[in-house]
Amino acid sequence: MTAVENATGPAPSFDPYERGCPSRDLLDRIGSKWAVLVLGELGRNGTSRFGELRKALAGVSEKMLTQTLRTLERDGLISRTLYPEVPPHVEYELTALGQTLREPLKALTEWSVLHIGEVLTAREAYDERTGHTR
Repeated sequence: MTAVENATGPAPSFDPYERGCPSRDLLDRIGSKWAVLVLGELGRNGTSRFGELRKALAGVSEKMLTQTLRTLERDGLISRTLYPEVPPHVEYELTALGQTLREPLKALTEWSVLHIGEVLTAREAYDERTGHTR
């Protein structure tokens, strides 16, 4: 039996719109700023070391990158390989499950690039209309 199967029959259905649903938690994690960028970077470039990821993701702190990598590893989306050399190094890559996110994330990234002009225009109009300042 898998984690979602039970002795009484088929796996339960999941509804991310319901409080406490594990799929909602997963969407929150996958949708976080740094998780999207880590998954995208690993999808673009394959295996990367910690320092390479940190350099590629301008602005991420060491602590936040470490937390994001651990969370993605726990969720089975990336794998971590430790090479016991001197000095030791660690490499990260997408798992088979993580690979299934490449296309949806690529589509989201392409959408954001294609529509950023419209979003910026909408923000500016909103700010003028409401007096919102950043």
